[in-house]
Amino acid sequence: MTNLLGTKLEQPNFTTKNRFYKASMSETLGDSHNSPTVSIVNLYRRWSRGGAGLLMTGNVMIDRNALGEPGNIVIEDERDLPMLKRWAQAGTQVNTELWMQINHPGKQSPKSLSKQPVAPSAIPLSGGIEGAFNPPRALTEEEILDLIKRFGNTARIAKKAGFTGVQIHAAHGYLINQFLSPHHNQRNDQWGGNAENRMRFLMEVYREMRRQVGENFPIAIKLNSADFQRGGFTEEESMQVLEAIDKAGIDLIEISGGNYENPVMFEGSNVRESSKKREAYFLDYADKARKLVKAPIVVTGGFRSAEGMEDALEGGSIDMVGIAKPFAVDPDLPNQILNGTYETIELPKITTGIKALDKKLSSVLELSWYEKQFDLMAHGKQPDMHLSVWKGLWNSIKKNGTTAFTQRRG
Repeated sequence: MTNLLGTKLEQPNFTTKNRFYKASMSETLGDSHNSPTVSIVNLYRRWSRGGAGLLMTGNVMIDRNALGEPGNIVIEDERDLPMLKRWAQAGTQVNTELWMQINHPGKQSPKSLSKQPVAPSAIPLSGGIEGAFNPPRALTEEEILDLIKRFGNTARIAKKAGFTGVQIHAAHGYLINQFLSPHHNQRNDQWGGNAENRMRFLMEVYREMRRQVGENFPIAIKLNSADFQRGGFTEEESMQVLEAIDKAGIDLIEISGGNYENPVMFEGSNVRESSKKREAYFLDYADKARKLVKAPIVVTGGFRSAEGMEDALEGGSIDMVGIAKPFAVDPDLPNQILNGTYETIELPKITTGIKALDKKLSSVLELSWYEKQFDLMAHGKQPDMHLSVWKGLWNSIKKNGTTAFTQRRG
Protein backbone atom coordinates (compact mmCIF):
# COMPACT_ATOMS: atom_id res chain seq x y z
CA MET A 1 0.00 0.00 0.00
CA THR A 2 2.88 2.41 0.67
CA ASN A 3 4.79 1.66 -2.52
CA LEU A 4 4.73 5.23 -3.87
CA LEU A 5 4.88 7.08 -0.54
CA GLY A 6 8.19 5.43 0.25
CA THR A 7 9.84 6.05 -3.11
CA LYS A 8 12.40 8.74 -3.88
CA LEU A 9 11.56 11.86 -5.88
CA GLU A 10 14.61 12.47 -8.04
CA GLN A 11 14.91 15.83 -9.77
CA PRO A 12 17.82 17.67 -11.43
CA ASN A 13 18.36 19.96 -8.40
CA PHE A 14 17.20 17.78 -5.50
CA THR A 15 16.20 14.30 -4.37
CA THR A 16 13.81 13.46 -1.55
CA LYS A 17 14.02 10.10 0.20
CA ASN A 18 10.21 9.71 0.08
CA ARG A 19 7.04 11.59 -0.93
CA PHE A 20 6.11 13.06 2.47
CA TYR A 21 6.17 16.86 2.47
CA LYS A 22 5.71 18.72 5.75
CA ALA A 23 4.00 21.89 4.61
CA SER A 24 4.67 25.27 6.13
CA MET A 25 3.08 26.17 9.46
CA SER A 26 3.87 29.42 11.23
CA GLU A 27 5.88 28.45 14.30
CA THR A 28 6.21 31.97 15.86
CA LEU A 29 9.40 30.83 17.62
CA GLY A 30 11.58 33.82 16.80
CA ASP A 31 12.84 35.97 19.68
CA SER A 32 12.00 39.63 20.40
CA HIS A 33 14.52 40.67 17.74
CA ASN A 34 13.00 38.23 15.21
CA SER A 35 16.05 36.00 15.30
CA PRO A 36 15.96 32.18 15.25
CA THR A 37 16.08 30.44 18.63
CA VAL A 38 17.04 27.13 20.18
CA SER A 39 13.32 26.34 20.20
CA ILE A 40 13.10 26.38 16.39
CA VAL A 41 16.23 24.21 16.24
CA ASN A 42 14.70 21.67 18.63
CA LEU A 43 11.37 21.60 16.78
CA TYR A 44 12.98 20.85 13.42
CA ARG A 45 15.29 18.25 14.92
CA ARG A 46 12.14 16.51 16.15
CA TRP A 47 10.45 16.72 12.75
CA SER A 48 13.54 15.60 10.85
CA ARG A 49 13.58 12.38 12.88
CA GLY A 50 9.93 11.74 12.03
CA GLY A 51 10.71 10.51 8.55
CA ALA A 52 9.48 13.22 6.14
CA GLY A 53 11.32 13.59 2.86
CA LEU A 54 11.04 17.37 2.83
CA LEU A 55 10.40 19.84 5.65
CA MET A 56 9.22 23.33 4.69
CA THR A 57 9.76 26.02 7.31
CA GLY A 58 7.14 28.53 8.36
CA ASN A 59 7.25 32.15 7.18
CA VAL A 60 10.72 33.67 7.18
CA MET A 61 10.35 37.39 6.49
CA ILE A 62 12.75 39.61 4.53
CA ASP A 63 12.26 42.86 6.46
CA ARG A 64 12.07 43.54 10.21
CA ASN A 65 9.74 46.45 9.45
CA ALA A 66 7.24 44.14 7.75
CA LEU A 67 6.04 41.29 9.97
CA GLY A 68 3.01 39.07 9.61
CA GLU A 69 2.96 38.36 13.35
CA PRO A 70 5.16 38.55 16.45
CA GLY A 71 7.62 35.70 16.56
CA ASN A 72 8.32 35.75 12.83
CA ILE A 73 11.95 35.01 12.03
CA VAL A 74 13.50 37.65 9.78
CA ILE A 75 16.63 37.37 7.66
CA GLU A 76 17.93 40.70 6.35
CA ASP A 77 21.64 40.01 6.77
CA GLU A 78 24.05 37.44 8.21
CA ARG A 79 23.84 38.48 11.88
CA ASP A 80 22.13 35.20 12.82
CA LEU A 81 24.17 32.89 10.60
CA PRO A 82 25.47 30.68 13.47
CA MET A 83 21.95 29.92 14.72
CA LEU A 84 20.67 29.52 11.16
CA LYS A 85 23.37 26.90 10.62
CA ARG A 86 22.22 25.05 13.76
CA TRP A 87 18.63 25.16 12.47
CA ALA A 88 19.68 23.82 9.08
CA GLN A 89 21.80 21.07 10.60
CA ALA A 90 18.97 19.96 12.90
CA GLY A 91 16.43 19.88 10.08
CA THR A 92 18.57 17.96 7.61
CA GLN A 93 19.28 14.94 9.80
CA VAL A 94 18.49 11.48 8.45
CA ASN A 95 18.86 12.67 4.85
CA THR A 96 15.94 15.09 5.15
CA GLU A 97 15.50 18.08 2.85
CA LEU A 98 14.94 21.37 4.73
CA TRP A 99 13.70 24.27 2.63
CA MET A 100 13.09 27.83 3.85
CA GLN A 101 9.82 29.55 3.00
CA ILE A 102 10.56 33.22 2.23
CA ASN A 103 7.85 35.86 2.49
CA HIS A 104 6.73 39.48 2.90
CA PRO A 105 3.27 40.15 4.40
CA GLY A 106 2.44 43.28 2.44
CA LYS A 107 -0.69 44.78 4.02
CA GLN A 108 -1.40 41.60 6.01
CA SER A 109 0.57 43.02 8.92
CA PRO A 110 -1.45 43.77 12.09
CA LYS A 111 -1.88 47.27 13.50
CA SER A 112 0.33 46.44 16.45
CA LEU A 113 3.22 45.72 14.07
CA SER A 114 2.71 48.17 11.21
CA LYS A 115 1.51 51.76 11.47
CA GLN A 116 1.35 51.91 7.70
CA PRO A 117 1.97 48.64 5.86
CA VAL A 118 2.88 48.58 2.19
CA ALA A 119 1.11 46.95 -0.74
CA PRO A 120 0.94 47.18 -4.52
CA SER A 121 -1.95 49.64 -4.19
CA ALA A 122 -3.48 51.63 -1.33
CA ILE A 123 -6.47 49.30 -0.95
CA PRO A 124 -7.35 48.28 2.61
CA LEU A 125 -8.27 44.76 3.64
CA SER A 126 -11.98 43.99 3.94
CA GLY A 127 -14.19 41.04 4.78
CA GLY A 128 -14.73 41.98 8.42
CA ILE A 129 -11.05 41.99 9.41
CA GLU A 130 -10.19 45.55 8.40
CA GLY A 131 -10.28 46.74 12.03
CA ALA A 132 -7.14 44.73 12.82
CA PHE A 133 -5.03 46.14 9.98
CA ASN A 134 -4.05 49.69 9.09
CA PRO A 135 -4.73 50.82 5.52
CA PRO A 136 -1.63 50.36 3.35
CA ARG A 137 0.21 52.79 1.14
CA ALA A 138 1.31 51.90 -2.37
CA LEU A 139 4.92 50.86 -2.87
CA THR A 140 7.17 53.11 -4.92
CA GLU A 141 9.17 51.75 -7.84
CA GLU A 142 12.37 52.09 -5.81
CA GLU A 143 10.86 50.12 -2.92
CA ILE A 144 9.68 47.36 -5.25
CA LEU A 145 13.19 46.94 -6.64
CA ASP A 146 14.61 46.87 -3.10
CA LEU A 147 12.16 44.14 -2.04
CA ILE A 148 13.14 42.01 -5.02
CA LYS A 149 16.79 42.21 -3.93
CA ARG A 150 15.78 41.37 -0.35
CA PHE A 151 14.06 38.16 -1.47
CA GLY A 152 17.22 37.15 -3.30
CA ASN A 153 19.46 38.05 -0.37
CA THR A 154 17.44 35.98 2.09
CA ALA A 155 17.60 33.01 -0.29
CA ARG A 156 21.39 33.42 -0.57
CA ILE A 157 21.79 33.41 3.22
CA ALA A 158 19.53 30.35 3.54
CA LYS A 159 21.79 28.48 1.13
CA LYS A 160 24.92 29.65 2.97
CA ALA A 161 23.46 28.44 6.28
CA GLY A 162 22.87 24.94 4.93
CA PHE A 163 19.17 24.91 4.03
CA THR A 164 18.79 22.65 1.03
CA GLY A 165 16.20 24.75 -0.82
CA VAL A 166 13.90 27.77 -0.59
CA GLN A 167 10.27 28.53 -1.38
CA ILE A 168 8.68 31.75 -2.64
CA HIS A 169 5.43 32.30 -0.73
CA ALA A 170 3.09 33.65 -3.41
CA ALA A 171 -0.16 32.50 -1.77
CA HIS A 172 -2.53 33.29 1.12
CA GLY A 173 -2.88 37.01 0.41
CA TYR A 174 0.70 37.99 1.27
CA LEU A 175 2.61 40.56 -0.79
CA ILE A 176 3.33 38.52 -3.92
CA ASN A 177 -0.25 37.25 -3.98
CA GLN A 178 -1.37 40.89 -3.62
CA PHE A 179 0.62 41.78 -6.74
CA LEU A 180 -1.00 38.90 -8.63
CA SER A 181 -4.55 39.88 -7.66
CA PRO A 182 -6.47 42.40 -9.82
CA HIS A 183 -8.46 43.31 -6.71
CA HIS A 184 -5.43 44.23 -4.62
CA ASN A 185 -3.17 45.42 -7.44
CA GLN A 186 -4.66 48.37 -9.31
CA ARG A 187 -1.40 49.98 -10.38
CA ASN A 188 -1.12 51.57 -13.82
CA ASP A 189 2.63 51.08 -14.26
CA GLN A 190 4.68 48.03 -15.31
CA TRP A 191 3.80 46.27 -12.04
CA GLY A 192 0.02 46.33 -12.51
CA GLY A 193 -2.80 46.19 -15.01
CA ASN A 194 -2.82 43.12 -17.22
CA ALA A 195 -1.93 39.63 -15.99
CA GLU A 196 1.60 39.79 -17.39
CA ASN A 197 2.35 43.01 -15.50
CA ARG A 198 0.79 41.69 -12.28
CA MET A 199 3.02 38.61 -12.36
CA ARG A 200 6.13 40.71 -13.05
CA PHE A 201 6.99 41.12 -9.35
CA LEU A 202 6.89 37.35 -8.80
CA MET A 203 8.96 36.65 -11.90
CA GLU A 204 11.59 39.23 -10.91
CA VAL A 205 11.74 37.78 -7.38
CA TYR A 206 12.38 34.35 -8.90
CA ARG A 207 15.06 35.68 -11.25
CA GLU A 208 16.83 37.54 -8.42
CA MET A 209 16.76 34.46 -6.21
CA ARG A 210 18.15 32.39 -9.05
CA ARG A 211 20.88 34.96 -9.66
CA GLN A 212 21.94 34.83 -6.01
CA VAL A 213 21.71 31.07 -5.37
CA GLY A 214 22.74 29.72 -8.76
CA GLU A 215 21.13 27.37 -11.27
CA ASN A 216 21.54 24.19 -9.22
CA PHE A 217 19.88 25.23 -5.94
CA PRO A 218 16.18 24.32 -5.71
CA ILE A 219 13.58 27.08 -5.63
CA ALA A 220 9.92 26.24 -5.03
CA ILE A 221 6.75 28.32 -5.16
CA LYS A 222 3.58 28.23 -3.08
CA LEU A 223 0.72 29.52 -5.23
CA ASN A 224 -3.01 29.95 -4.76
CA SER A 225 -5.24 27.95 -7.06
CA ALA A 226 -7.50 31.00 -6.62
CA ASP A 227 -8.23 33.64 -3.99
CA PHE A 228 -11.94 32.67 -3.81
CA GLN A 229 -12.68 36.40 -3.74
CA ARG A 230 -14.79 38.54 -6.06
CA GLY A 231 -12.49 40.36 -8.46
CA GLY A 232 -9.45 38.49 -7.14
CA PHE A 233 -6.87 36.09 -8.53
CA THR A 234 -8.72 33.44 -10.56
CA GLU A 235 -7.94 29.83 -11.41
CA GLU A 236 -7.35 30.80 -15.05
CA GLU A 237 -4.80 33.44 -14.01
CA SER A 238 -3.19 30.97 -11.62
CA MET A 239 -2.66 28.56 -14.51
CA GLN A 240 -1.01 31.36 -16.52
CA VAL A 241 1.39 32.02 -13.64
CA LEU A 242 2.15 28.32 -13.32
CA GLU A 243 3.07 28.06 -16.98
CA ALA A 244 5.32 31.13 -16.80
CA ILE A 245 7.16 30.13 -13.62
CA ASP A 246 7.54 26.54 -14.84
CA LYS A 247 9.05 27.74 -18.12
CA ALA A 248 11.44 29.94 -16.11
CA GLY A 249 12.76 26.85 -14.29
CA ILE A 250 10.97 26.54 -10.93
CA ASP A 251 11.87 23.29 -9.16
CA LEU A 252 8.69 22.50 -7.19
CA ILE A 253 5.11 23.82 -7.14
CA GLU A 254 2.88 23.73 -4.05
CA ILE A 255 -0.81 24.47 -4.50
CA SER A 256 -2.97 26.16 -1.88
CA GLY A 257 -5.75 28.77 -1.79
CA GLY A 258 -7.43 31.66 0.01
CA ASN A 259 -6.23 34.70 1.97
CA TYR A 260 -6.96 36.52 5.26
CA GLU A 261 -10.23 37.85 3.87
CA ASN A 262 -11.32 34.36 2.85
CA PRO A 263 -9.15 31.83 4.72
CA VAL A 264 -10.29 28.75 2.82
CA MET A 265 -7.57 26.53 4.22
CA PHE A 266 -8.85 26.82 7.79
CA GLU A 267 -12.37 25.61 7.26
CA GLY A 268 -12.09 23.84 3.90
CA SER A 269 -14.87 26.02 2.48
CA ASN A 270 -15.04 26.77 -1.24
CA VAL A 271 -13.44 23.39 -1.91
CA ARG A 272 -15.11 21.16 -4.49
CA GLU A 273 -16.91 18.11 -3.11
CA SER A 274 -15.00 15.93 -5.59
CA SER A 275 -11.71 17.05 -4.02
CA LYS A 276 -13.01 16.50 -0.49
CA LYS A 277 -13.92 12.93 -1.42
CA ARG A 278 -10.36 12.47 -2.61
CA GLU A 279 -9.23 13.83 0.78
CA ALA A 280 -7.06 16.68 -0.53
CA TYR A 281 -8.55 20.11 -1.11
CA PHE A 282 -6.94 21.02 -4.44
CA LEU A 283 -6.55 17.78 -6.37
CA ASP A 284 -8.96 18.86 -9.12
CA TYR A 285 -6.77 21.89 -9.76
CA ALA A 286 -3.66 19.69 -9.73
CA ASP A 287 -5.23 17.48 -12.41
CA LYS A 288 -5.36 20.51 -14.72
CA ALA A 289 -1.95 21.85 -13.70
CA ARG A 290 -0.28 18.51 -14.41
CA LYS A 291 -1.11 18.94 -18.11
CA LEU A 292 0.62 22.35 -18.21
CA VAL A 293 3.81 22.06 -16.18
CA LYS A 294 6.84 19.81 -15.91
CA ALA A 295 7.86 20.69 -12.34
CA PRO A 296 6.78 18.33 -9.54
CA ILE A 297 3.50 19.31 -7.86
CA VAL A 298 2.55 19.20 -4.18
CA VAL A 299 -1.01 19.60 -2.92
CA THR A 300 -1.42 20.58 0.74
CA GLY A 301 -4.60 20.42 2.77
CA GLY A 302 -6.95 17.60 3.72
CA PHE A 303 -4.79 14.47 3.69
CA ARG A 304 -5.40 12.24 6.70
CA SER A 305 -5.31 8.56 5.73
CA ALA A 306 -2.42 6.60 4.25
CA GLU A 307 -4.83 5.26 1.64
CA GLY A 308 -5.84 8.78 0.59
CA MET A 309 -2.20 9.82 0.27
CA GLU A 310 -1.27 6.76 -1.78
CA ASP A 311 -4.32 7.14 -4.03
CA ALA A 312 -3.44 10.77 -4.75
CA LEU A 313 0.09 9.79 -5.83
CA GLU A 314 -1.23 6.93 -7.93
CA GLY A 315 -3.49 9.41 -9.73
CA GLY A 316 -0.38 10.97 -11.22
CA SER A 317 -1.33 14.63 -10.75
CA ILE A 318 0.90 15.17 -7.71
CA ASP A 319 4.42 14.09 -6.86
CA MET A 320 4.50 14.71 -3.09
CA VAL A 321 1.82 14.70 -0.40
CA GLY A 322 1.62 17.99 1.51
CA ILE A 323 0.69 17.54 5.17
CA ALA A 324 0.46 20.31 7.76
CA LYS A 325 -1.72 19.98 10.89
CA PRO A 326 -1.16 16.25 11.42
CA PHE A 327 2.58 16.96 11.80
CA ALA A 328 1.77 19.21 14.75
CA VAL A 329 0.30 16.33 16.74
CA ASP A 330 2.08 13.35 15.20
CA PRO A 331 5.65 14.24 14.15
CA ASP A 332 6.39 10.56 13.43
CA LEU A 333 3.58 10.21 10.87
CA PRO A 334 5.82 9.28 7.88
CA ASN A 335 7.74 6.65 9.84
CA GLN A 336 4.50 5.17 11.12
CA ILE A 337 2.98 4.92 7.66
CA LEU A 338 6.12 3.38 6.20
CA ASN A 339 6.44 0.78 8.97
CA GLY A 340 2.72 -0.03 8.99
CA THR A 341 1.84 1.27 12.47
CA TYR A 342 -0.09 4.41 11.47
CA GLU A 343 -3.74 4.82 12.36
CA THR A 344 -5.65 7.47 10.42
CA ILE A 345 -5.44 10.63 12.41
CA GLU A 346 -8.62 12.34 13.58
CA LEU A 347 -7.80 15.91 14.48
CA PRO A 348 -9.79 17.27 17.42
CA LYS A 349 -12.36 20.01 17.00
CA ILE A 350 -10.86 23.12 18.57
CA THR A 351 -13.67 24.56 20.65
CA THR A 352 -14.25 26.60 23.79
CA GLY A 353 -17.70 25.12 24.19
CA ILE A 354 -19.16 28.58 23.60
CA LYS A 355 -20.63 28.75 20.07
CA ALA A 356 -20.54 32.55 19.74
CA LEU A 357 -16.91 32.69 20.84
CA ASP A 358 -15.93 29.80 18.60
CA LYS A 359 -17.50 31.52 15.61
CA LYS A 360 -15.76 34.82 16.29
CA LEU A 361 -12.33 33.37 17.08
CA SER A 362 -12.29 30.10 15.15
CA SER A 363 -9.04 30.64 13.22
CA VAL A 364 -7.34 32.31 16.22
CA LEU A 365 -8.22 29.42 18.53
CA GLU A 366 -6.99 26.87 16.01
CA LEU A 367 -3.69 28.62 15.33
CA SER A 368 -3.04 29.11 19.03
CA TRP A 369 -3.74 25.44 19.76
CA TYR A 370 -1.33 24.23 17.08
CA GLU A 371 1.35 26.76 18.03
CA LYS A 372 1.25 25.40 21.58
CA GLN A 373 1.94 21.93 20.15
CA PHE A 374 5.06 23.35 18.45
CA ASP A 375 6.07 24.88 21.76
CA LEU A 376 5.73 21.52 23.51
CA MET A 377 7.92 19.76 20.95
CA ALA A 378 10.45 22.61 21.03
CA HIS A 379 10.87 21.90 24.75
CA GLY A 380 11.34 18.17 24.35
CA LYS A 381 7.76 17.20 25.18
CA GLN A 382 5.21 15.19 23.24
CA PRO A 383 2.28 16.86 21.47
CA ASP A 384 -0.98 16.68 23.42
CA MET A 385 -4.12 15.82 21.44
CA HIS A 386 -6.19 16.65 24.53
CA LEU A 387 -4.64 20.08 25.08
CA SER A 388 -7.13 22.62 26.37
CA VAL A 389 -8.01 25.34 23.85
CA TRP A 390 -7.59 27.83 26.70
CA LYS A 391 -3.98 26.77 27.26
CA GLY A 392 -3.26 27.33 23.59
CA LEU A 393 -4.91 30.75 23.62
CA TRP A 394 -3.10 31.78 26.81
CA ASN A 395 0.22 30.69 25.32
CA SER A 396 -0.47 32.87 22.27
CA ILE A 397 -1.50 35.88 24.38
CA LYS A 398 1.69 35.59 26.44
CA LYS A 399 3.78 35.64 23.26
CA ASN A 400 1.76 37.98 21.06
CA GLY A 401 -0.38 40.16 23.33
CA THR A 402 -3.59 41.42 21.69
CA THR A 403 -2.14 40.54 18.27
CA ALA A 404 -3.09 36.95 19.14
CA PHE A 405 -6.66 37.90 18.30
CA THR A 406 -5.97 39.10 14.73
CA GLN A 407 -6.52 36.98 11.65
CA ARG A 408 -3.40 35.08 10.69
CA ARG A 409 -2.36 32.45 8.17
CA GLY A 410 0.39 29.90 7.84
